[in-house]
Amino acid sequence: AETDIVVIKNQTPEQLKESIDVIKAKLAESQILMFPGGFSAGDEPDGSGKFMATLFRNPYLAEGLENLLYKQDGLVLGICNGFQALIKLGLLPGGHIETLTADHPTLTYNTIGRHLSRMVNTKVISTKSPWMSDAKAGEIYTVPISHGEGRFIASPQQVLEFNKTGQIATQYVDFDGIASMDSRFNPNQSVAAIEGIYSPDGRVFGKMAHSERCGAGVSRNIPGQLEMPIFTSGVKYFK
Repeated sequence: AETDIVVIKNQTPEQLKESIDVIKAKLAESQILMFPGGFSAGDEPDGSGKFMATLFRNPYLAEGLENLLYKQDGLVLGICNGFQALIKLGLLPGGHIETLTADHPTLTYNTIGRHLSRMVNTKVISTKSPWMSDAKAGEIYTVPISHGEGRFIASPQQVLEFNKTGQIATQYVDFDGIASMDSRFNPNQSVAAIEGIYSPDGRVFGKMAHSERCGAGVSRNIPGQLEMPIFTSGVKYFK
């Protein structure tokens, strides 16, 4: 895959308009859009997901994003702050940018009340997505988390619906591979131990753990499978 990193410049109205024009043009010629994590935009306010979501509610970018997904056969990925952006846009869980309601699923502060940085075990629950075509249900990957607002919240009825539609992508699990509410395995206390979810058609994927933090020399002293095949799966979709 050829990646093109776009820096959003917003120190002046002119810079912001220029950034919007650049993103709009690149959306029209791209196949994948990824919203990054890693304390992008300084993680303020309330996590940079709020800023990214506000930006993409711009009519030009909203139209470009919908076209990418449903006219250009594209995919969207969000990790950590990027997951927050997808939730706040309404792209998750529904698959389209929409106005949020009071009962919309959300990501909020960890119950411990502070930032968490550690490894977690995440289990693939559903492969109903191009992003997981190279993975198998039941596989467990050991992935780093680093966030202060990573607790996924949804109503019992919504969780049941996600389960029926195959939208629960990954869960935090214990050493036996069982979804857990134990803080040792589900540190932020996400409801139903949910770590990642898809849109109904699987084109949009949001997850909290940093699957992009992998590669030669990374986490060499950590046992388990470290590289979840998200990126290889996404690229293969277009081959």
